[in-house]
Amino acid sequence: MRRRRNDTKTQEKKRATKELFSALKDPSVVIMSDWLKIRGSLKSWTKLWCTLKPGVLLIYKTPKAEHWVGTVLLSACKLIERPSKKDGFCFKLYHPLDKSIWAVKGPKGENVGSITQPLPSNYLIFRAASESDGRCWMDALELALSCSSLYKLTAKHGREGDLSTSSESSHILHLLQSTALTDAELLLQLNDTVLLGNHNMEHDGFSDKSERETHDDWDNTANENGGRLTEESDVDQSDELSPGVQATAYVEQSTEEMAEVGEASQVETVSEENKGLIWTLLKQLRPGMDLSKVVLPTFILEPRSFLDKLSDYYYHADFLSQAALEESPYERIKHVVRWYLSGFYKKPKGLKKPYNPILGETFRCCWLHPQTDSCTFYVAEQVSHHPPISAFYVCNRKDGFSISGSILAKSKFYGNSLSAILDGKARLLFLSRDEEYIITMPYAHCKGILYGTMTLELGGKITIECEKTKYLTELEFKLKPFLGGSSSVNQISGKIFVGEELLATVDGHWDSEVFIQEKRSSHQETLWNPSTDIRSARLKRQVVQSEHQGEFESERLWQHVTSAIMDRDQVRATQEKFVLEEAQRKEAKERGDKAWVPRLFQQDAVTSEWSYKHTDVRAWDPELCKVQFEKDGIIQTHEKIQRQHNGLSYSHTWPSQQKVPLILYHDYQSLPHRVVKGR
Repeated sequence: MRRRRNDTKTQEKKRATKELFSALKDPSVVIMSDWLKIRGSLKSWTKLWCTLKPGVLLIYKTPKAEHWVGTVLLSACKLIERPSKKDGFCFKLYHPLDKSIWAVKGPKGENVGSITQPLPSNYLIFRAASESDGRCWMDALELALSCSSLYKLTAKHGREGDLSTSSESSHILHLLQSTALTDAELLLQLNDTVLLGNHNMEHDGFSDKSERETHDDWDNTANENGGRLTEESDVDQSDELSPGVQATAYVEQSTEEMAEVGEASQVETVSEENKGLIWTLLKQLRPGMDLSKVVLPTFILEPRSFLDKLSDYYYHADFLSQAALEESPYERIKHVVRWYLSGFYKKPKGLKKPYNPILGETFRCCWLHPQTDSCTFYVAEQVSHHPPISAFYVCNRKDGFSISGSILAKSKFYGNSLSAILDGKARLLFLSRDEEYIITMPYAHCKGILYGTMTLELGGKITIECEKTKYLTELEFKLKPFLGGSSSVNQISGKIFVGEELLATVDGHWDSEVFIQEKRSSHQETLWNPSTDIRSARLKRQVVQSEHQGEFESERLWQHVTSAIMDRDQVRATQEKFVLEEAQRKEAKERGDKAWVPRLFQQDAVTSEWSYKHTDVRAWDPELCKVQFEKDGIIQTHEKIQRQHNGLSYSHTWPSQQKVPLILYHDYQSLPHRVVKGR
């Protein structure tokens, strides 16, 4: 009789278990969803929306599930409680063998996730708002961890079933089934779950024991921290090794002015009121005069600093990432020329001049590279006021390139025209090849000041030269002839040499299509064309919000002038500009003969060239380097240091000695993507 009763209970238990498992195998089921804080690679916390489904934890930036950040495969994870000294409740998901816990694609087949602060690849630490919320998440995760094993079992025996017809559910199901374990691994995972437990049938929730007896058994076998494994504290060894390491918070630039292609965007129609201002200004000038000390009217100003303007060349820095991978020096210089041309089509509408930077003014920004999981950082500083010299440094160690240089801006007045000359050079270095390219710049030419139509063009000859490979590119930006038509606007032509040998010719329009024709084969192809597809694929620039900038960072420094210009209030713009210029004159008077010392750049006593104080041109070592980042204008690398202890080798993380802490990025291969919210 007793045996029959036990058999009946066993059957009921199996039926209930089967129904429960069947429900939990459906990827459309949401076990739990709520906001959780997740700790980044360098110990900063990011608030993200977490949706727990059978076998997976989906992470989004918002509850609308529109901006997917990443998917954690629970089949690869273990769960542990992590007591915290701070408010809330912490727990940790981790891979026991320190392998990646992330899925390659998103719930809808996304290849690249939204950007946020960098997250670890082999574990995640979560913080719930309260202990009750945290323990609820722990219970739900243990349930979901069990579900992941059920998917394995289903996949191994070919019983996927038609659980859901939605695209999201099918992608999740595919992810889970694609990571199926062996039978032995599956049994080990099932034996570790809460649903099957570490007990035999006589001690589980379906046995003859009462619910209270079962709970007492669990309490007796549990540790002192609530029945779950725990870690000792909220601080691990890497915390002790790299205290205070934080990253600059960047946000994606929200708006950007992009003029149309052709001459129409380079013509300025001057109002009668502004014509009077121009005539007043011209009366003070003489042909050949340098305009660097002349105060220009605000109506011709582009509302951003020249330091900002110089960053226009890096929206297609991924071309340099491609160049660094090319084995052929000819292909490398083609990519370099293509990148060089990509810096000119972004132009303001009309004839506009950026602000002359204030001495000591700085500007910083960066571009994320989704394809290589890297970041190109840009830092610039006004290192001299008379003469006006702007120094800049660009670096992406992971993709293998850096650029440094300085520009002396000169302006010459010729009567009916004037030219803005960018005197200086940039040095492009491919780190792993120790290969340097010296690059010069064209000048900007404005004509029609006294009569005719005011028009802005680029002119002059430039060179891109590599001494190591003997490759040389010569390009000429051509001014429109007096009788030329629209087809003669923005023309460019050039040649590529190796030594004395001509390899190819270049011809086209720098703001539209440029062709390259190889000399030997006469083969012609498009070298550059800023088409709609190319423009949409440009890298997204990340900037520092104004309220987080230092008082001498460009946007914050010029914010009142910019606001007045955007409001079309030229009187207020002139007043605000005068306040800045007057403050600069006062500071210079107080400084007297004492030399100005730039914060980020230094001048070579022999060559007089300016260089970045924190330059790091070491080739990227993936075994040593974790991530490159920037803090307070200092670009640095977070590295792993190999140490020996009791005969065992282990690694910790430590910022590179040449720098100061700040981070922005992680590995796109192991983790979906990130950068703070849009501006």
